[in-house]
Amino acid sequence: MTTRRFPIGLTIATAISLAILCGLGVWQLKRMAWKSGVLASIASAQTQPPRPITQVPLTPAYRFRRVTLDCPGLASAPFIELYAINTDGVAGHRLVSLCSPVGARTDIMVDRGFVADTVSARPAVTPSATVVHLTGVLREGEQPGAFTPPTQHNLFYVRDIDQMALALGARRHPDVMILAETSSNPEWAALVPTPLPPDIPNRHLEYALTWFGLAGALVAVYAALVRRRTKVA
Repeated sequence: MTTRRFPIGLTIATAISLAILCGLGVWQLKRMAWKSGVLASIASAQTQPPRPITQVPLTPAYRFRRVTLDCPGLASAPFIELYAINTDGVAGHRLVSLCSPVGARTDIMVDRGFVADTVSARPAVTPSATVVHLTGVLREGEQPGAFTPPTQHNLFYVRDIDQMALALGARRHPDVMILAETSSNPEWAALVPTPLPPDIPNRHLEYALTWFGLAGALVAVYAALVRRRTKVA
C-alpha cells in the first residue's frame, strides 16, 4: 500500500490563481460602486436645467453639469479630431474646437459632435464672428494608456485635454471640456452632437460573479485532484 505525495506545486499554483481570481472579483465590486456613483451623478445632472457657463465652476468636480454658452465663430472654427465609436458601433471622429465664450475669462474646448468614417467632408474653416449658442455637458479628460496609439496629424485617440488644447493653441484652459448637446452646424446633418450615451450599462456585478464563479470552479477541481492523488493506491 502506498500513498502519493501531497501536490505542493499544484497547491501553490492553485493558491496564486485563486488569489488573482478573487482579487479580480473584488476589483469588479469596487468598480460597480464607482460606476453607480457616476451614473447617479449623470442622472442628477441631466434632470437639472442648464446654467450659463459663467455660473458653473469649470473643474472636474462639476463634470456632467449642463451649461449654456455663446461661442463666436464656432461653426467654422479650426478643429482637431478624436477617434470614437458611437453607440451603434459605427467608427468615426469627434470634432473638437476651441471656444472663447462671451462673458467668460478663459477659453474652453467644445466637442462639436460625431462624424462617421463614411463621411469624408468636414465643415469649412474660415474666420467668423457669428455667435453660436450651445447647450452642452462638462466632461473631464482622460490620460493615455500604455496601448493608446500616438497622436498623428491632429488625430487623437483619447480625451487628453492638455494635449488637445495645446494642439488648438489655447493659452489657458480649464481641466474640463464641453460635449455639445445642440448643433454648432445645423445646416450640416453629418455632424451629430452626442454628449452622453442614453443608456450607460453597469455590468460589474455580472463580471464579479464570473470571477468568483471561476474561483469556485478552481477550488472544486483542485479538491478533486488532491483527493485522487492522495488516496491510498
